[in-house]
Amino acid sequence: MNTKKYGRFILIPLLALAALLFLDQFTKHLAVTALKGKAPIVLIPGVLEFQYLENRGAAFGSLEGMQLVFWILTILFLAAAVLFYIRIPKTKKYLPLMICCVVLVAGAAGNFIDRATNQYVVDFIYFSVIDFPIFNVADIYITLSFIGILLLVFFYYKDGDFQFLSRRKGKQA
Repeated sequence: MNTKKYGRFILIPLLALAALLFLDQFTKHLAVTALKGKAPIVLIPGVLEFQYLENRGAAFGSLEGMQLVFWILTILFLAAAVLFYIRIPKTKKYLPLMICCVVLVAGAAGNFIDRATNQYVVDFIYFSVIDFPIFNVADIYITLSFIGILLLVFFYYKDGDFQFLSRRKGKQA
């Protein structure tokens, strides 16, 4: 891989990953300092507020107290995502998939950092209008990138576009 491609497909995604992780961790830090032990901050009455929550489970607090399971699953997921990213053809056609992959990894890594350092994930965004569970920036990354991947798989890429996942050499279209 030449230097230009290296920068485009390795260095830039690493910088983006670092920026996304910084934003996630910074917002969680702000939540801890501004919200922990305090009343929620109402941004739009009856719609949106910031409210501190220590989530010791998985999505929406499920599977609480199973930290070892989260560690193992997250490490396996991150390893699989990195291997998947490495195998994605480094062409413009796959750029949306690469972006979604980087954002998804940022979300998983952001929540993993919380679990590793605190034994819980800091959540703070609450949509009271629909009583949606409290979430954080990393959760937004995970949700939007997963939706993006689904849309790409169903509406942009064709079956043959995923031959790069095949173990057999020479099957790429």
